[in-house]
Amino acid sequence: MFGILAAIKDRLGLSWPATVLLTTGVLVGLGYGAWRLRSGLARMLSGTPQPAAAAQQEAPAASLDGEQAGAELLPAHPELTAALRTAGVIGSEQVIRADQVTISPVQTGEVYDFLVPKGRTYEDVEKRLGTVAGMFGVTRLHMTLERSRDNERRVKLLKLHEPPFTRPFPAPTRQEIETFAGVPLGHDVTGQLAGVPTFDKASLLVAGMTQMGKTTLVNGLITCLLIGYGEFELYLLDGKFCGLTRFEPYATRYESSDDPAVFWEMVRELNRRSDERYAQITEAIRNRQPVPKFKPVIFIVDEAADFFASGATNEEKDQAKQIAEDTRSLVAKSLESGISTVLMTQRPSTNAIPVMVRDQFLYRMCLYVASAGTAKVALGDTYFETVAPINPVLLDPDIKGQAVLFANGRSRLIRGFDFDDKFIWDVVDKRVAKRMESLPEETPLRKAIELLRAKGVDFMTTPDMAPALGILEDDPAKRGKRLNELLGGPPTYKNSQGRGYRLDDLVAFAMSDS
Repeated sequence: MFGILAAIKDRLGLSWPATVLLTTGVLVGLGYGAWRLRSGLARMLSGTPQPAAAAQQEAPAASLDGEQAGAELLPAHPELTAALRTAGVIGSEQVIRADQVTISPVQTGEVYDFLVPKGRTYEDVEKRLGTVAGMFGVTRLHMTLERSRDNERRVKLLKLHEPPFTRPFPAPTRQEIETFAGVPLGHDVTGQLAGVPTFDKASLLVAGMTQMGKTTLVNGLITCLLIGYGEFELYLLDGKFCGLTRFEPYATRYESSDDPAVFWEMVRELNRRSDERYAQITEAIRNRQPVPKFKPVIFIVDEAADFFASGATNEEKDQAKQIAEDTRSLVAKSLESGISTVLMTQRPSTNAIPVMVRDQFLYRMCLYVASAGTAKVALGDTYFETVAPINPVLLDPDIKGQAVLFANGRSRLIRGFDFDDKFIWDVVDKRVAKRMESLPEETPLRKAIELLRAKGVDFMTTPDMAPALGILEDDPAKRGKRLNELLGGPPTYKNSQGRGYRLDDLVAFAMSDS
């Protein structure tokens, strides 16, 4: 070996290190070539296919998954790929394939329908929706995301051309409300109806600063209930004195007051009704009978915070605690018996509505507020930890009726309906007339209602009504007692003319299932 190396050194005129390196390299190359030749001859003689490693070297792209191939093989959508990479939704080596992207124009913007790469889902986009919006040069309010029900990787991303609700949408028609799958509460950012699936076993808390459109929004809600929710009883407590007056003719009970005692009495009445219904359910189960179906009852309170305020005396503080406990019981325990509650407040502060009451609401809605802390009061302490939250602080206070609807774990931006008064009155009158048609014709209560309507009065004293219904008692006390028993026990009313019955009270009593 030394002699061969010396000969090579002298022949080539190299130094000893260079000679050794050169000789070693040549020997290694010859050895590898001999191995490749031997392997090739062996495969040819035996018919064995080429090893996977060799095939991979010759055609490196052949084994790559289509979703992970490089941009030179699978064209990427430049806008989506850059935005989602920078936002951290997809990895730096991943792309959004151009052939899996569809961009469709809608009334207010455009919808990007695409697939995220394997290993990612729509949740990766949803969690970073604010960052993604920034990559598109818009705000979080300009963007909404809709998931697919058949593929976890499919995403529908709506990007608005201008801030939401910059242009108002027309109020929906009766047919649109009747055909909506649920109870509509307003328009979404594309102009489609948006709302909740049902008010069965669910309650709603509505909060927002004053003059932001809460009462108009809830007026729209009641109108939609009257059109598309079937038969139900309506209890109204109008803390604004005139905010819910349009619906008084239909209401089973309507009160216009800011007195906590009035609110407390209505809450206790509904709790009693709930207890009676649960007793019927229990009895049916014991007797192995079908559970009875009750007519839904919806209790709506405007300016609810006023009724939880505590006075300075110990008695007033004890009353406030009891009101809070009874309200919590109503909201939490009455849902199975068909009684739902809607509370509205313009003071969504920490102590406006007790925490034990706020925590019971399944649906929550928040209009514009001044701070994130106030939004938490309305939407829940952990709201900003949910998926794709919308901060109500970002809403435009000059656009009335905008609200963040948080229902079934999802956030949605809506704007409540602003129905014309004539439309609302027409809806109420038709529902009242339909109710009257369903009453038995020969009952004393029906006769009393028709008597008041025939005379064109809203109130009639007991001495005037009793003879018309065949009660001829001379004693005032006995006469009043017999008349009330004959009518079935509706509430009486006393004014300067004396004690008697109001038409609205008789109609509401006739409509209730008490």
